[in-house]
Amino acid sequence: MANGLKRRAVSGICLALLAAVALAGEADVVAVKPTRESNGTWRFDVTVKSNDRGWDYYADAFEVLTPKGVLLGRRILFHPHETEQPFTRELSGVKIPPEVNKVVVRARHKPRGYDGATMTIELP
Repeated sequence: MANGLKRRAVSGICLALLAAVALAGEADVVAVKPTRESNGTWRFDVTVKSNDRGWDYYADAFEVLTPKGVLLGRRILFHPHETEQPFTRELSGVKIPPEVNKVVVRARHKPRGYDGATMTIELP
């Protein structure tokens, strides 16, 4: 009986890991830290894990959107981060409408687009 439970537990863990790998894209948002600035705008420290392979294949932007997909801010990334993975960059001065209490953060990969994991976070 104990061996059967162990096998099922190991199988479940393996399936969860495979699902995580299947969901991973070329540019995944892996962490977001929102901070309200003194002027009422927001700063987002965004950590991206990407499969950068040079100037033609790298994470080239990240965006902050409302849950309905309205763009609130975008940070363009001007170079690959092949030797710095994952990497964190900030986006300041993002105006969030008062009725919005959570945002979606996504990263864009050149040339793959928005194929990676996003994060939805509640604003403190």
